[in-house]
Amino acid sequence: MIDRDLLEILACPACKSNVRSENDAIVCENSKCGLNYPVRDGIPIMLVDEATKPQGR
Repeated sequence: MIDRDLLEILACPACKSNVRSENDAIVCENSKCGLNYPVRDGIPIMLVDEATKPQGR
């Protein structure tokens, strides 16, 4: 689980939109971007190269 204070300052590196925590990932809230960033050992990996696209895109 990612701390709420941390989520408030994080932004999607690709489009600069807000993000939310979902399962074991940080998800971009922009519907056109929607990248999923992994969380490893409680640390969000906010690198575009590590992100995955949402299913169906």
